[in-house]
Amino acid sequence: MTAAVAYEIVVVGTSWGGLNALRELVSRLPADFAVPVVLIQHRHRQSDHLLSTLLQERTPLCVTEVEDKAPIERGVLYIAPADYHLLLDRGVFALSTEAPVRYSRPSIDVTFYSAADAYGAGTIGVVLTGANSDGSRGLRRIHDRGGLTFVQEPSTAESAAMPAAAIRCVPGARVLALPAIAAALAALPGATMPPASKARPLRSADALHRQVPPANA
Repeated sequence: MTAAVAYEIVVVGTSWGGLNALRELVSRLPADFAVPVVLIQHRHRQSDHLLSTLLQERTPLCVTEVEDKAPIERGVLYIAPADYHLLLDRGVFALSTEAPVRYSRPSIDVTFYSAADAYGAGTIGVVLTGANSDGSRGLRRIHDRGGLTFVQEPSTAESAAMPAAAIRCVPGARVLALPAIAAALAALPGATMPPASKARPLRSADALHRQVPPANA
């Protein structure tokens, strides 16, 4: 069944211990990985761009922090900016300053819900290490829309609370260690760019703007 799905977006959520987890995950993605990857890391509201720098050190893929109304391009790793909720439409990002959800902004749940509603069965959700339950409801939304769900094996996480909550909410998620998650992503049909497409990322053709829904909707 997986072979019939054209996956269009990967959304990854993490909190406590997320830096190490993200650095390992991105370092294991192939240089020609084509599916856009959106990374939501809980961090201080005044955080700078250091996270982008630290991740770029570990991957040949382009790493960038999202700007409002930026197009979503293939072969790029996107980081949710500090103190904003990150929402997705088909082919475009939007930033929101709605109130924090579960004390978090960016909220993993908000981004996961948005991705699931925009991309449906073309969405891949990944929950990694973290000390709370953010992301569990959003992962369920991805599952309910027909998307693919992964959770870091709790015993391998710096903080097991977030993966454990995700597993309780989505019992059918694939529970794997980080190397296996990266390998599974790389092995998906269409996950890498064909040779003619590797020169530069391709801009999504359908960049529709719509009114950003409330972050706590």
